[in-house]
Amino acid sequence: MAYDAEDTRRRIFAAATAEFAEHGLAGARVDRIATAAKANKQAIYLYYGSKEKLFAAVLRAKLEEVRASVSIDPDAVAESVGQLFDWYQEHPELIRLLLWEALEAGDEPEESERERRDGFREKVHHLVDGGVGRDLPEDARVRAAQDLLFTIMGLIAWNFAVPRMVRVVLDEDTYQAAFARRRETVIEAARTLAGATGRLHSRVSE
Repeated sequence: MAYDAEDTRRRIFAAATAEFAEHGLAGARVDRIATAAKANKQAIYLYYGSKEKLFAAVLRAKLEEVRASVSIDPDAVAESVGQLFDWYQEHPELIRLLLWEALEAGDEPEESERERRDGFREKVHHLVDGGVGRDLPEDARVRAAQDLLFTIMGLIAWNFAVPRMVRVVLDEDTYQAAFARRRETVIEAARTLAGATGRLHSRVSE
């Protein structure tokens, strides 16, 4: 059977995603990734260069996956937030990867930071063009949209960063019941925030 380089890459990527999500960058082991991927370590270094570059590639790809799958519709913020909540519930590995990055990354900006900034600027301008903060002065609309976007991200992400706390605080017997409650609450909170963005940002700026 001929060697399938793309299939090998896919297997390495899947194995690396699971390994990094569970152990972080420092705790991950290339030999475990190779074993899980049924590939050799040399192939990993050949395709990605180092463990650090493999981690960066995995995180970049997962961020691109959520960006391509779900966007915040300025005309239907609450509905978009529900879809985004569902995506994170189905892909909890992204939150784990971001938490590991926050714990282990240094203070120096990484190569991927500019790419991420560009991606979020695109989302922010989409919100502004859709009318978010329309009652604010022009120079304040971008900041209002940025704050709205990040607040929504936090409302969603915290649930999957501390899932046990969600169940305990809400006093639910199962994670399913806890997440169902949180989904509805987050959607309603997003709807309220989107409607009050201009007023909130005006107060903050005073």
